[in-house]
Amino acid sequence: MSNPIPVTVLTGFLGSGKTTLLNRILSEDHGLRIAVIENEFGEIGIDQDLVINADEEIFEMNNGCICCTVRGDLIRILHELAERKDKFDRVILETTGMADPAPVAQTFFVDPSISEQYELDGIITLVDAKHVSTHLDESTDEVMAQVAFADRIILNKADLVTEDDMLNLKKRLKGMNQMAGFYSATMADAPIAELLDIGGFNIQRAMDMKPNFLEPEYPFEWGGIWQLPAGKYRFKMANGPDPDMAFLITELKNTAETTVLDLAESVFVEFSKSGEPISHGQTLSERNQCYRLQLEGQDHYEFHLELATDQDIAVFSQHTPEEFELALLDKDSAEHFPVAEHYFNAEHEHNDAVSSLSIELAGRFDGDILNAWMGMFLQEKGVDVYRMKGVLAIHDEEHRIVYQGVHMLFGGQLGKPWGDETPTNRMIFIGKNLDEDYIRGSLERCLYK
Repeated sequence: MSNPIPVTVLTGFLGSGKTTLLNRILSEDHGLRIAVIENEFGEIGIDQDLVINADEEIFEMNNGCICCTVRGDLIRILHELAERKDKFDRVILETTGMADPAPVAQTFFVDPSISEQYELDGIITLVDAKHVSTHLDESTDEVMAQVAFADRIILNKADLVTEDDMLNLKKRLKGMNQMAGFYSATMADAPIAELLDIGGFNIQRAMDMKPNFLEPEYPFEWGGIWQLPAGKYRFKMANGPDPDMAFLITELKNTAETTVLDLAESVFVEFSKSGEPISHGQTLSERNQCYRLQLEGQDHYEFHLELATDQDIAVFSQHTPEEFELALLDKDSAEHFPVAEHYFNAEHEHNDAVSSLSIELAGRFDGDILNAWMGMFLQEKGVDVYRMKGVLAIHDEEHRIVYQGVHMLFGGQLGKPWGDETPTNRMIFIGKNLDEDYIRGSLERCLYK
């Protein structure tokens, strides 16, 4: 049997830029063999000169794309398109701007004839960076669902907002959906090739591409390890997205065996505290002390570090080094680079009705108890649970179980063997009014005793 055809679902509220992106797909010489399924073709204003046979439901564009109009049944169109699969490599399916993408996503799971021929690769959501905050403030259901379901979010019309507004919007949307990737765009100029083949609905492939995909949230975005001789140093920084930044230094023990991830659990409690303010030119003298670096009022900042002996240190920062142009220099202004680093899924404030929740539990689940609880949970809360993803360890099963959930649909498959790795369950829930204490407590009771 041939490999299933990957499908990318494109969604976004009215005015977000889907039409502009579709015009690009249908007109640019991108060299990709794409079939585009458009369910509002008669209303979107695609240049009719590009159309070879505009009155057919399926027709070819002059750049090699195939375009379909979904005036009827989506499943029927997919079957008709599959008969011409030698002419294209993948499908982009655009939903109406007022649509919840869930029913479209579910189509690729509930209909066996479709799931045999097609594979849902991911959901791309365009948002109008200038106006989406109004819809979020009003808790517009369609916008909330489109953000919650996304594997990639394109922040379109970036030229109409300030850099600070864009950073605040991105932070807000990350609070709603921590697993999505983000792109800023003007006139929907996001790179088409980078929105495809993302494995958003293939959890194992997504984790291979982004190892921290299912990590729990931490209050820091980055951690790095330096191996330094005794001496005087300074952290040099530039202005960044915030006027201050949380920052913590810790010393390593058992250096050869310690990773940034190992240290994360031991420092996050201290890092979560309010922090001691420290200004340009002062010394970071305490270890395991959360500081708040004051980064406002000048072009660059320096914070001093003195080591009486050779030491290995780890640094955790609220933002990534790239955002503040972080550099560690010695007294001769030579730069020292970390020997190891890690980018974390950072913790964000969840101020919206839709939020994302990540849970990590050691041990193995009792499969029967977990299935019973999950069935009950989805029956009671499934309407409010937009997406679930995870990797599970089940008693008496040597392989990982990778799973997906879309509303009340839930399914899993065998992943890689655990081997010598300690089994750890990692799960993400995205939905409305998630009760973390209830979900975490229920899952803990599902662990094999």
